[in-house]
Amino acid sequence: MRLYIHDISSVSPQADFSEQLNASVENKLKVIETSYEGIPANALRRMGKAVKMSVGSALPLLKKADPLSGIIIGTANGGMEDCIKFMNQIIQFDEGLLTPANFVQSTPNGIAAQLGLSQKNNGYNITHVHRGLSFENAAIDAMMLLSEFPNNTYLLGAADEISTYNYNVDYLDGWYKKENVSNKELYNVDSPASIAGEGAVMLLVSADKKNALAEIKAIQTLHSEDVDYVMQELKTFLAKHLNGEMPEILITGENGDNRFLKFYESAENLMAEKTGVLRFKHMTGEYPTAASQAVSFACKVLQTNTFPQHSIKKKPAQSSFKTILIYNNYKGLQHSFMLVSNRFEN
Repeated sequence: MRLYIHDISSVSPQADFSEQLNASVENKLKVIETSYEGIPANALRRMGKAVKMSVGSALPLLKKADPLSGIIIGTANGGMEDCIKFMNQIIQFDEGLLTPANFVQSTPNGIAAQLGLSQKNNGYNITHVHRGLSFENAAIDAMMLLSEFPNNTYLLGAADEISTYNYNVDYLDGWYKKENVSNKELYNVDSPASIAGEGAVMLLVSADKKNALAEIKAIQTLHSEDVDYVMQELKTFLAKHLNGEMPEILITGENGDNRFLKFYESAENLMAEKTGVLRFKHMTGEYPTAASQAVSFACKVLQTNTFPQHSIKKKPAQSSFKTILIYNNYKGLQHSFMLVSNRFEN
């Protein structure tokens, strides 16, 4: 199954993956919102944050996609803020006249639906909601479709927002740090939990390698709390897809939570001596579809052969890169491996 990335657009807490690092506020890394040019003002007013981020990211790509065969989105909590607003209105107005916009955008598939409606696209339209593996499952779906319809082009994306409801639930459940920790010091604090993040990433993908930025060569997902089992699966994954070679760079989802550092350190120990290790969640914060930001980061590294100094945990031996392994772990249970490469095979 081939999946080539032809263009990328994103909304994130950072203007770019650069040396300039925007700071978190009260353990939250919120996106830098743009003016969302191209979205009519009357429509923009009614959009929830997750929908705004997604449509704002997608519009530059949709102008280049003609025709677009379908829209595939991964999200865990997209639309949750609007859902809570709608439920509160039921109480506030005693089940009377309610604002329809909050209802329409209160479900996770509101993002894909809004994108489809805005483009009058009647093609394949689906949303994958699998908590910390939502983006990966959306990407696997795109791969399967492209193996069946190799002439098609799809919009593949992921988005999640910091909603008050989800933040409070996760905070009480111990997933966000109790003490105030800057994202600039995230990896220097030895304590459980992480900081909250949000963002949207959109990719224009097809089975045609011509003019592609990169290829997602392989994806594997699994559920386990056993470090040894996860590492054995990673070994098998690398042997199957890299034929005994090692990637030049490993990008990990290390997020400052000392409870799960053992997974990332074990993955680092499996790599070759020359393999570099980069981190990205001090730039994005932790959220279910943050792995999509890692793919965007990997594509930039492959294009430019550069990365910000603050992302380096172990400097790679090489100065140019062809293959990057992304290993992400969500809440110590959901794991994913993704190989991103610009070494296209015939």
